[in-house]
Amino acid sequence: MDSEQPQRAQDSLDRIATLPNFLSLTRILLIPVFVLLILHHGTEGAGLVLLGAVVATDWVDGYLARHTGQVSNLGKILDPVADRMALTAALVAMVVRHAFPLWAALLVIARDGLILLAGLVLLLGYRIRLDVRWIGKAATFGLMCAIPMVAWGNFGLFLNGFARVAGWAVFFPSIALYYVATAVYAMDVVKGVRGARPGAAGRPE
Repeated sequence: MDSEQPQRAQDSLDRIATLPNFLSLTRILLIPVFVLLILHHGTEGAGLVLLGAVVATDWVDGYLARHTGQVSNLGKILDPVADRMALTAALVAMVVRHAFPLWAALLVIARDGLILLAGLVLLLGYRIRLDVRWIGKAATFGLMCAIPMVAWGNFGLFLNGFARVAGWAVFFPSIALYYVATAVYAMDVVKGVRGARPGAAGRPE
């Protein structure tokens, strides 16, 4: 009986058809929808509102996964990938519409590229997954709130002045936290590589 428990736990982690995974996939499928709305003159507000809804589901699927026992290996990869894709796509669309400055967008996109590259190296080269940290999730959430607010203000929508000021007020501490999280992930990469070397004392959690 005891020997079956580890196998059951592994089977649970290997599940694909879970509600959190469905929500993450839905976020990815909605990316071209809000991008087209943002790019089209006259529908920018609808695109930003849809982007906000997509951002909100990031916390919903994580909550469901933890509180319903539906955490899965696929979900641990799909969730952050959906975040990165949504944020990058939104930034590109906003820069094209001149609703968000290129320098600020590059700060986000360059950092995400580094994290993605490090994660791929660990996964493909060492079979180690770079786990998401709460500090990274908090920074991502802050940016996903700040960036649409700045764009909302620059599009000249309702309460545009307030939205622009509030957006930048949230953006700067969030981008700082984003790069602090990058340093934390860098330490995780070093630990992962050291732990995966032959003769090392084990692999990181």
